Amino acid sequence: MVIRIGHSPDPDDAFMFYGLASGRVKLENITIEHVMEDIQSLNVRAMRGDLEVTAISAHAFPYVADKYWIMATGASMGEGYGPVIVSKKYKSLDELKGKRVATPGKLTTATLLFKIFTTGIENFDISFDEILGQVSEGKFDAGLIIHEGQVTYADQGFHKILDFGELWAEKFDKLPLPLGLDIVRKDLGDTLAHQLSDGLKQSIHYGYTHQDDSVRYALQYGRGISRELGERFVKMYVSELTVDMGERGKKALENLYYLGAQKNLIPPVPPIVLF
Repeated sequence: MVIRIGHSPDPDDAFMFYGLASGRVKLENITIEHVMEDIQSLNVRAMRGDLEVTAISAHAFPYVADKYWIMATGASMGEGYGPVIVSKKYKSLDELKGKRVATPGKLTTATLLFKIFTTGIENFDISFDEILGQVSEGKFDAGLIIHEGQVTYADQGFHKILDFGELWAEKFDKLPLPLGLDIVRKDLGDTLAHQLSDGLKQSIHYGYTHQDDSVRYALQYGRGISRELGERFVKMYVSELTVDMGERGKKALENLYYLGAQKNLIPPVPPIVLF
């Protein structure tokens, strides 16, 4: 049986899937086909139910809950850190009232957080890897950054206005901030869904126990960042919660979906069941 797994070409996803991608982790009677696309494209594909297993933004799940289950493994969660609003000209949210902020995609969790927690600031969705450049060029007043930009923005002369991970931890008693999920299609059935979730767990474990190889592999997708910064970024978002989000991760998701639905930004989510 061929199972297609969608994930983004980013260091943290590459690290998670290294065990499976390298063939060091094998699943009985299953051939894994890796589909690498940016997260916004994977969000859109999930709407159609294209892939058997895929990474998505946590924001996107309410729109695909009829087709997919959330896997207990594979989540990206910030523990006191997350997407960051940065600028070169401004230093507070109040100063951004009426200004233009570049955000990284309609269905990204970062953009959902922006809409939940800010008011009076206009946002424009552009590709995440163009945000710092376009803010530098003056096309936007500030930018909401994700991925490795979170560990490089200061070196490029930007200062932090708001880190949503810090805000979240303060509001929710240090719960992690859910950003990305891996999901498995319901029509595969319970048994296969659990087998695939276990396979991803094995792959993450293999990456951690063979870090020289897995980090080298992951940095192919680091868009020019150093090994030191790449390894730091990977370990920010591939943690114990990635191996198994558990009750803390589930509670954090429930909080995110409650806030989003309360503001009519997302549809209500049925009770979460983890696989």
